[in-house]
Amino acid sequence: MKEAVINADGLHYKLLNEMVHRALEEGAKRIILENVAGQRYIGDGLKGEDIEIVIRGTPGNDLAAFMDGPRIVVEGNAQDGVGNTMNRGEVIIYGDAGDILGYSMRGGRIFVRGDVGYRVGIHMKAYKDLFPVVIVGGGTKDFLGEYMAGGLLVVLGLEGNDELVGDFVGTGMHGGSIFVRGEVDERTLGKEVKIARPDEDDMTLLHRHLSDFCRCFDVDLEEILREPFLKLYPYTYRPYGRLYAY
Repeated sequence: MKEAVINADGLHYKLLNEMVHRALEEGAKRIILENVAGQRYIGDGLKGEDIEIVIRGTPGNDLAAFMDGPRIVVEGNAQDGVGNTMNRGEVIIYGDAGDILGYSMRGGRIFVRGDVGYRVGIHMKAYKDLFPVVIVGGGTKDFLGEYMAGGLLVVLGLEGNDELVGDFVGTGMHGGSIFVRGEVDERTLGKEVKIARPDEDDMTLLHRHLSDFCRCFDVDLEEILREPFLKLYPYTYRPYGRLYAY
């Protein structure tokens, strides 16, 4: 596998992304970005399941937006908008991530070892063979799964979080499911959300994706599964239907 190493120290984000595209055009399949410090749009729109980008540092906003197939590994934290409208592929973040992670995400997977910010999974959707998955090792802030239409959100609370989720969880949610490892105060839930215990099919789905999460971060799967999960799902697929005439 051809590998390229790019030193991003002091580079404008536009130049850095041009260098990434040039390396791919020259046949590189694995690109290591050193000294990344806030450069935006890394991996945006890239296609190809045989491409891997390793980021050493902190990438800027909209990492992996519209991405369709590659794998991005962040050896640190990430900022806002990771996986914006992502189609396929994987983003693995060894630290924390910011707000609106997985915004309008259509497919692929995002694994975060630490905590995430506000409005994670907003407008996530699934379609045919596309099924987006976001697993958060720590906790989340307010509006988790806002207007969620499909896919899977999982919050594990592995960081000893006092609060696993913020307020207004699942506000406007009309598809998909959210699983939280531990207990959730029902007062934090949006009025569109029901709460239940996972059934056998749910646990099979969780096991499949959690197994990969644990392999990425060297976490004990059995230890995770010892704690009970809660399932959050929408009351209806048209939560605001009564507001419209049709």
